[in-house]
Amino acid sequence: MENLREGLIPTVLGTAVTTTGVVLRNNRSISPLISGSIIGFGLAHIVLGAIDLVEHRR
Repeated sequence: MENLREGLIPTVLGTAVTTTGVVLRNNRSISPLISGSIIGFGLAHIVLGAIDLVEHRR
């Protein structure tokens, strides 16, 4: 577990959350505001995780 680079977990989590938001966007019973918020939350995780990955390069 020590080999895991800092920032990788938020990036992977953000990818999963963004994918979930995109899938929910195609569902008509879910409000576009909710699916858009989920997509934004996932994208924020991707950006913050990528910043950590760049800052803590070996």
